[in-house]
Amino acid sequence: MTGAAGERAVPPSARVGQPADIPAVLRALGVDVRRPVLVSVGGAGGMTPADLAVMAEALAPVIPALDEWGAAIVDGGTDSGVMKVMGRLRAAAGARFPLVGVAAEGTVILPGTSARPDAAALEPRHTQVILVPGQAWGDESPWLSRVAAAIADGQPSLTLVVNGGQITYDDIDHSLLAGRPVIILAGTGRTADTIAAAAHGDTGDPKAAQAAASPGTRIVSLDDPQALYSAIESILAPHR
Repeated sequence: MTGAAGERAVPPSARVGQPADIPAVLRALGVDVRRPVLVSVGGAGGMTPADLAVMAEALAPVIPALDEWGAAIVDGGTDSGVMKVMGRLRAAAGARFPLVGVAAEGTVILPGTSARPDAAALEPRHTQVILVPGQAWGDESPWLSRVAAAIADGQPSLTLVVNGGQITYDDIDHSLLAGRPVIILAGTGRTADTIAAAAHGDTGDPKAAQAAASPGTRIVSLDDPQALYSAIESILAPHR
């Protein structure tokens, strides 16, 4: 297990080698389980500052509600895109829920180790990071779903898609295969908008068409923050 070290603070982290390790690692990191889980996937480096600002505004009301519901967020853990926004929103709200990053070990910068040129820094406001096997972007995708399932431990979970690239389709597939509902936030660009277009008949992208056609997928517009809140509440709020 590693902690903060060097010039840049990093969240407490631990490594897993196989899926069976996840429950023990969660215990070691102090992550309480049997709680609702929001899996956040989508854009990282491909999002502009304007994109991030709009996303932050839409999600700001959701963060204190997650705290109230005793939920957790699971995402990719790096200091970019939707993950950076989640870290900032949680800190700004003074929230206490776990914000758990799941990152392929070879893709992130770790204290005391040499990193590849395209490695990403960890987002420092995350409460824990789970390092999983892999050297390439996307290797973390099945592990995101596994970690979310282990934290939920029978409680509701959902995946929220904001913007995104090609790896986002893998994240969506793993969630749907696990029976986890997926909310697509239309109007945030790239993958999210391609799936939203497919839901309205534009089937030029087979992956988008497949995601849009799933009964587990729901499209919500960025222009309707109340609908977004209600969609998340309908799945994660305990009283539901």
